[in-house]
Amino acid sequence: MDVLDTHTPDHGWTQHYELMREMGDCYTQLGEFDQARRCYEKAAALEPDEDGPYVGTGVIALQEGRLDDAELAFRVALRLNRRCSRAWAGLAMIRQQRNALAEAFECYLKSLDLNSDNLTALLGLFQVSCQMGSFERVIDYLNIYLDKHPGDTAVMFCLATLYVKEHKPQQARQLLESVLIFEPNNDDARNLLEEVEHMQAQTTGVSK
Repeated sequence: MDVLDTHTPDHGWTQHYELMREMGDCYTQLGEFDQARRCYEKAAALEPDEDGPYVGTGVIALQEGRLDDAELAFRVALRLNRRCSRAWAGLAMIRQQRNALAEAFECYLKSLDLNSDNLTALLGLFQVSCQMGSFERVIDYLNIYLDKHPGDTAVMFCLATLYVKEHKPQQARQLLESVLIFEPNNDDARNLLEEVEHMQAQTTGVSK
């Protein structure tokens, strides 16, 4: 029996809503966007005041390159819940794709202010910061994230690259050495560490 075609019970609507929304998220991850849309539509009908289905619809539109439809969906989500971190991140991604970097930067910050664990927003802010050449805020958020997730080597590497750009080789070196403890075969980290060591040698006047 197709779960989507079952009769909604008179009780347990909240549980049924959660099921539909979670199924929508799963179908989205699998790239089954038509099925995902059906789930989100069902979820929105069950709980019209919940932001989740609209965030999901926006994610699908974003992945399909329909930026106007994605923006509309994320704005509906924010109208229902101004504290929806995922919707702010979605708007930021749209701004980033449209090369409105300053607006993307602000939307990513709003997303992270609401949820510092939002990795999509964190990495998006990293990308935009590199494009803009502004690193102070993203360094703060990367450190906050690593305080909670100390073994995330991808974030550690991102932070190390920013320390290199900020001419802070000692901090970069410590992070890169930690990355290589977790991932001894990480060539990117090893190459950047060699670059950092070369910078430090030049600074101290020691010949490599």
